[in-house]
Amino acid sequence: METTSFHQVLLKYWTPPQLALIEKATIAIAGAGGLGSNCAQLLVRSGFCRFTIVDFDVVEPSNLNRQFFFASQIGMAKVSALAENLKSINPDVRIDARQNKLEPATISAIFADCNIIIEAFDRPEYKKMLVETFLPTGKLIIAASGLAGWGDSDRIRVHKIKENFYLVGDLETGISKQAPLAPCVQIAAAKQADIVLEYILGAMKGAN
Repeated sequence: METTSFHQVLLKYWTPPQLALIEKATIAIAGAGGLGSNCAQLLVRSGFCRFTIVDFDVVEPSNLNRQFFFASQIGMAKVSALAENLKSINPDVRIDARQNKLEPATISAIFADCNIIIEAFDRPEYKKMLVETFLPTGKLIIAASGLAGWGDSDRIRVHKIKENFYLVGDLETGISKQAPLAPCVQIAAAKQADIVLEYILGAMKGAN
C-alpha cells in the first residue's frame, strides 16, 4: 500500500500558503508535562514541525493520567519520549530536545530562534521568569494558570493580556488546590495550540 506523506495529508485541510506559514514557524515548548506535551502533539497534528522543547524531568507513572506519554516510556527523559511520540505523528518534524532546567542566564539563548513560546511550567516562579524575559521582545507568549480539577470546563478561558501575551485558564484552580486531570489539562493545551494557529494565520489575513 502506498503511503502518503503527512505534508500531503495536511494539504487536504490547509491551502499551500497557509501550510507554508505553519511549517515556517518555530515554537518553544517550555516544560514537557501535561500542558507542554499535549500542546506539542496538537501543534504537530496541525502542521507545525519546528520545535525547541526543554524539560529536565523523566516520565513517571503518575504522569500517565494526563501527559502524552506511555507506560513503555517510564524512566525516559520527557524531552526524548515526547520527541519520539511527535515523530510517530510526523516523521519529518524537527525537534531540538534539551533535558535541562531553564535559568535566567540561559533562557534567552535557548529560545533565541523561536518566535512563539508556550509556557507549560508547574511552578509560578518559572512562569514569571519566562514572561518577564520574553514580554519585551515581541515574541508571542502563551502561558497558563488555573486548569486543575474537573467540571465547569467553560471556566478555562483565553485572556489576552497584551498584543503578544495570552494567558489560558481560570486563573484560580492550581494543582496545589485540586488534582490535575486529563480533560481540563487538555482543554487548556488545546486553547494554547489554537491561539498559535490564530496568530499565524491571522498574519496572513492581515496581509490581504
